[in-house]
Amino acid sequence: MPRYVMLSNLGPDGFATLQEHPERLKGVSAEVEAMGVRVIEQYGLLGQYDFLNILEAPDELTMARVATALAARGTLKSVTLTAIPVDELIDGLRGET
Repeated sequence: MPRYVMLSNLGPDGFATLQEHPERLKGVSAEVEAMGVRVIEQYGLLGQYDFLNILEAPDELTMARVATALAARGTLKSVTLTAIPVDELIDGLRGET
């Protein structure tokens, strides 16, 4: 199944929710999984982004639906990238699929 990396930044409302209810992070993961995307790993970050999530989704449209649903809440902004495992990339570059 395709993997994706989602980098996100919280807005003021997102930080307020996080401060009052830090366990909400797990609730968002459950909501994402209910939309058909598996959360593989999550990290809180220091620096340019607040969170990094590694996700598996059946296709790009499913991932776009999840990213749009999260952004529509107005509590975060995200960047989503397709992640290709290195062995698959090497095989693809060699013309092997």
